[in-house]
Amino acid sequence: MEAVRWSRQLIPTLREVPQEAEIPSHQLLLRAGLIRKLGAGLYTFLPFGLRALRKVERIVREEMNRAGALEILMPALHPKEIWEQTGRFEVLKDVIFKIRDRQDRALVLGPTHEEIVTDLVAHEVSSYRQLPLNLYQIQMKFRDEIRPRFGLMRAKEFIMKDAYSFDADDAGADESYRKMYDAYQRIFRRCGLRTKIVEADTGAMGGSSSHEFMVLADAGEDGLVECDTCSYAANLERAESVLRAPPAFEGVGRAVEKVSTPGLRSVEEVSGFFQSPPSRLIKTLIYVADGQPVAALVPGNRDVNEIKLRRALGTKTLILADPVTIERVTGAPVGFAGPVGLKIPVHADLKLRGYRGAITGANQADAHIRHVDLERDARVTAYADFSYAMEGDGCPRCPGMLRTRRGIEVGHVFKLGTKYSELLGAMYLGADGQKKPCIMGCYGIGVTRTLQAVIEQSHDDQGIIWPVPVAPAEVEVLLINEQHEASVRAAEKLVAELEEVGLEVLYDERAERPGVKFKDADLLGLPLRINVGERGLAKGAFEVRVRQSGETLMIPMESIVESICAQLAELRRARGAEEQG
Repeated sequence: MEAVRWSRQLIPTLREVPQEAEIPSHQLLLRAGLIRKLGAGLYTFLPFGLRALRKVERIVREEMNRAGALEILMPALHPKEIWEQTGRFEVLKDVIFKIRDRQDRALVLGPTHEEIVTDLVAHEVSSYRQLPLNLYQIQMKFRDEIRPRFGLMRAKEFIMKDAYSFDADDAGADESYRKMYDAYQRIFRRCGLRTKIVEADTGAMGGSSSHEFMVLADAGEDGLVECDTCSYAANLERAESVLRAPPAFEGVGRAVEKVSTPGLRSVEEVSGFFQSPPSRLIKTLIYVADGQPVAALVPGNRDVNEIKLRRALGTKTLILADPVTIERVTGAPVGFAGPVGLKIPVHADLKLRGYRGAITGANQADAHIRHVDLERDARVTAYADFSYAMEGDGCPRCPGMLRTRRGIEVGHVFKLGTKYSELLGAMYLGADGQKKPCIMGCYGIGVTRTLQAVIEQSHDDQGIIWPVPVAPAEVEVLLINEQHEASVRAAEKLVAELEEVGLEVLYDERAERPGVKFKDADLLGLPLRINVGERGLAKGAFEVRVRQSGETLMIPMESIVESICAQLAELRRARGAEEQG
């Protein structure tokens, strides 16, 4: 494999941190000369960034093929009508790019491909003998993000691997899901990522269940919880939690008492006035669910998880009521609602069960009531878990406690069921002669996001620390003094020998100061660096620096190639063992 000479390559490193870059991985992608910004959420991949990206793609493709999926490539332009058939044109209207062709036909730039692949299968599959079938592609996707940020993490244009399985029955669909789940574990392990698999909400995709593959990182956009005892983990949209016992507040057993609270609307203001913890308050929010007003109650130190609330109510639509509706159903302006005396359905979070001595709004302007016993003083329609889980909550699966973490979602697998196949006619003729809808699953990996997640999880103050499998090159040969002829000859010979054994080599033979080259080398972060200079040659050795550990080794010149191959193999083994652990 021919070595890349730095002087003939485009690797425009930066000394200063770009102002636009908020998190380390975004900063390093720019500073190491891997990408450049064109506009908000739009990036050009430079040569070494593209090399690393292609390695991630190769790993994804190999594991998908190994799992029996078949690669296809679908159009990025979609007729608007097919999105209208599933109702998702309206659901995703804020993120879909919409354009028109010269015949004024409405088109969509594909944000995902469930509709398109289902239409394909509807025309090409007719018998159970053609199932199971799993089709995938690696392709550019387009989403009109309201706030593109963090570089490749949330971009308007990005590369995704999306796969879609079609099965004849639930057992087959479960097996397809398991194969993709296992393939994803292998993919991220090979990329050098430590991932956490969490239960997730199905969202606009629909379906019965899903799991996210999260890379734990302080800069992650997504919140999640994990149990400190068992394997339970879920993103915050889905996470369940319990309180081991209701908290004890003063005034338990006393009759409710109305208190004047002029102008005090927020939890902070009211809890300060009563000199009570926010958790003593019962927060009452009025929603409109499928056109009907309902009240949702949560402890004052928590927020309503609207995804969980909508699921608990079994409604299609759920929006916060406007001030006019709130005053109509409570008799009070915004900020003074409470459950006592409400005539609309009242749904309480499970963590409020057994609440006594609480404080709530009085359904009257500038007033609250205290000593509220929820079960005594209010008519609760139902209890359900619809608040966000918090640090220290009880695990819903075991006696353990939940910890909150941040993560980057790099993969998501869904059980879709028959939602799309029924709407778009992906039917098959069963062995019994009956027509039935295919049972579907879908499986996405953000390829560009995965690349950045590798850097977010693997860097230090000096730069990137590439895992060997996705590094844009495996070894850097750094010529310390391009004016020293013996060093030049030794470096050229070494590069040729490394090429002969198939290693990917970056040769830095630039006419730059050694300090500049060393800083660039650490910034780019290739797994191994071989310094070729007069001091080492005088000892008949090369200086080898291991980027991951920072260790420096003096390796005899006659055994350098064998040693480098062994070092790379050890780095692969060590990282693999770390991921398994």
